[in-house]
Amino acid sequence: MIDKLFSLVLLAVLVALQHSLWVGEGSLAHVHSLKAEIDRQQQRVAEHRARNNRLEREIYSLKNDPSAIEQRAREELGMIKRGETFYLFVDEPQD
Repeated sequence: MIDKLFSLVLLAVLVALQHSLWVGEGSLAHVHSLKAEIDRQQQRVAEHRARNNRLEREIYSLKNDPSAIEQRAREELGMIKRGETFYLFVDEPQD
C-alpha cells in the first residue's frame, strides 16, 4: 500500500515537472521563443548601428567638405551654379 502511494506521489511529481518543462513560462518552447526574439533584436541593433555610422559620416562630410554641401544642394534641391545652364532630358515613353 505504501509502495503504491509512494509511486503515485512520485508519478505526480514527475508529471508536474514535465508540465513545467514543456508548457508555460520557463519552458523549453518559451526559452526558444525568447532566444529567437533576442536574435531579432540584435539584428535590429546592428542595422541601427550601421545606419548611425552612415549618418555620422554624412554629417562629418557636410561639416568639413564644401563639395559635399554642393552635391547635396544639386541632388536634393535642384540648385545650379551661377552661369550654368540646366538641361533636363526626358525619355520618350515606350509603347
